[in-house]
Amino acid sequence: MKPTTSAACGPPFTDPAYRRAYFCNFIPVAIFLCVAFFIGSPLIVNYKQRLSSAWGITESTQKAQSSLCKGPCKPLGSEALPNGIISRTSNLELRPIWGSPLPPNRKGSTKESKSLLAMAVGIKQKKIVDLIVEKFLSCNFTILLFHYDGAVDEWKALKWSESALHVSAINQTKWWFAKRFLHPDIVAEYDYIFLWDEDLGVEHFHPGRYISIIQKEGLEISQPALDSSKSLVHHQITARGRKGAVHRRIYKHSGGGRCYENSTSPPCTGWVEMMAPVFSRAAWRCVWHMIQNDLIHAWGLDKKLGYCCKGDRTKHVGVVDSEYIVHLGIPTLGGSLNHRPSPEVPRHNSQSETPHLEMAVPPVSPMLDNRYAIRQRSFTESEIFKQRWQRAVAADKCWRDPYPEPAEKAKT
Repeated sequence: MKPTTSAACGPPFTDPAYRRAYFCNFIPVAIFLCVAFFIGSPLIVNYKQRLSSAWGITESTQKAQSSLCKGPCKPLGSEALPNGIISRTSNLELRPIWGSPLPPNRKGSTKESKSLLAMAVGIKQKKIVDLIVEKFLSCNFTILLFHYDGAVDEWKALKWSESALHVSAINQTKWWFAKRFLHPDIVAEYDYIFLWDEDLGVEHFHPGRYISIIQKEGLEISQPALDSSKSLVHHQITARGRKGAVHRRIYKHSGGGRCYENSTSPPCTGWVEMMAPVFSRAAWRCVWHMIQNDLIHAWGLDKKLGYCCKGDRTKHVGVVDSEYIVHLGIPTLGGSLNHRPSPEVPRHNSQSETPHLEMAVPPVSPMLDNRYAIRQRSFTESEIFKQRWQRAVAADKCWRDPYPEPAEKAKT
């Protein structure tokens, strides 16, 4: 006879002996669980409270750290460094390779202000450059020479040569050099950046007095006026006036490019030429970003410089008359070595003004040297820069032009 299912699975629960054994085993387990519950509940609650408190402390610590960490953003690439070790700027000062790396501390001493003269130079203008550098060195300037002809050793005989910085690259313009070697963080310690051509006479120019004038007048972007009787003058606004220390606009009631009392656009006002511009530290930080890496002649940039001055360009861009220079007009890049005018005999101006940006390429036969090709390249770059500006304005929906052109002029 086969056993029933319940018998096969174990003794039936109705069996009195089995039930006694079951309850005898269950009661101690139940008692243990109850004791554990009553004893453990306060411990669990206490643990939760401590855990909650720990979370609160951690959260408050994170908030405190977050508030402490709120500050200027770290430069790109320095995120892994503690903020205090980051050296954000540099300069062009020469340092000794022996002795103490730090100057002695002097109580009450203040940092001496300095400015920078940067020039693209060739050995053919050595005499002119020597006169310029001597004047600037007397006023505590740092000198940086960009050698576009590769002739660096030929300057060693000059007494100041070892204290100047020399950078050499064949047939490059001062704007090419400036974009690569005058980054705003590199020149951040200089009050003013003089980015000059090499063919300038400085007999009537004093750098120290010039800086005093532009500081007093609040000029962020400026240039010394040109002696119109001895200079090659392209724009009337650069010609020296004799009535005051500074002028910021011109008046021209006849001919092309007229300028009136209410004219607000370059070259009537808010404009300097690119041969001898002077930039404040803040203005240069803006201008550097506007220089196009591939447009090395920088034509077209002059009309936009006023965007980089703090405030109204008609007030903070100007020409200094009391400290003036002579523009000799000597061909440099691409110029013929055999037909350059003598540095001692400056070219005289015909008093006619030459349009700068909108003029067509002049109908001049190509010379044996590269001057004609360079001029063509300059005009091409001017058009490219103009188109880039227009595209940038159209694409940036957040930018508002502080100097909008009149509708009639914008259509032309």
